[in-house]
Amino acid sequence: MAYFQNADTISCSIENVDYALKIVPADQLKVLISSVVPEATEVFRMGETTYTTTDGSQYMNQSTTLSETYSLYTVDKNGEITVPVIGNLKVAGLSTLEATELLRNEVAKHVQDPIVRVELASFRVNVLGEVKNPGAQTVKTERYTVLDALAGAGDMSMYGKRENVMVIREENGERTFNRLDLRDANSVNSPYFYLKQNDVVYVEPNAVRVVNAEYNQNNSFKVSIVSAVISAVSVVASLMISLFINK
Repeated sequence: MAYFQNADTISCSIENVDYALKIVPADQLKVLISSVVPEATEVFRMGETTYTTTDGSQYMNQSTTLSETYSLYTVDKNGEITVPVIGNLKVAGLSTLEATELLRNEVAKHVQDPIVRVELASFRVNVLGEVKNPGAQTVKTERYTVLDALAGAGDMSMYGKRENVMVIREENGERTFNRLDLRDANSVNSPYFYLKQNDVVYVEPNAVRVVNAEYNQNNSFKVSIVSAVISAVSVVASLMISLFINK
C-alpha cells in the first residue's frame, strides 16, 4: 500500500525539471498590460476583469485580499489571441513566461517600458477510478503533479493499484496512455509525473475490487431473478384466490 518504497535508495533532483505548461488552444489567459503611465496602455486592454485573491495569511483573524485587473483571452484553434493594436499573436506552444516576453516586445514598440504579465487563468484535470472523490479538478497553479491530483481526490482507496496509475494525455492531436508505478520513487522523473491541461488520471482497481464487483453484480442479478419469480408467484396466487372466492 505504500508509495515510493525505494525512496531511500533514489536521488531525485528537481533543479532541472521543466514543469512549465505550454499554452494550447482553448486555454484562457489572464493578460496584464500596464506602464508607469497607465493611460498609455489603455488601448491594449480589452474587456478587463478584476480578479480577487486571498493570500491565506491571517492577522487579527483577517486575511489579506488582493485585487488585480486583467484582460481575459481565449486561445483560438489556430493557437492565437487577438490583442488590440497588436493584432493576432501566436502563443500556442509557448510557456506563460515566453508569451509574456513576446507580448512585452510587441507592446514596447508603442509604449516605453511596458509592464506585461501573462498567466493561465486555470487548467483542468480529471481524476477517475479508485479514489475517494473522483471528478474534475480546476487547477490554479502551473506546477501540479499526479500526487497533487490524488491528494485533491482524497487519495486512492485501498483497492487502487499504486503500481499502475494511468495518465491519459492529448498532445499534437494524439491521445497517449502512460503508466506510472507510484511504488517506485523513480516515477517522479517521468515526463507524466507533472500534469498538463486536460490530463486524465485513472487509478485502476485491483483484483480484490474486481472480484467483489463481480460477486455483487452476480448477487444483484440473482436477487432480481428471485424477486421477479416471487412477484410472479404472488400474482398467480392472487388470481387463484380471487377465482376461488368468486366461485
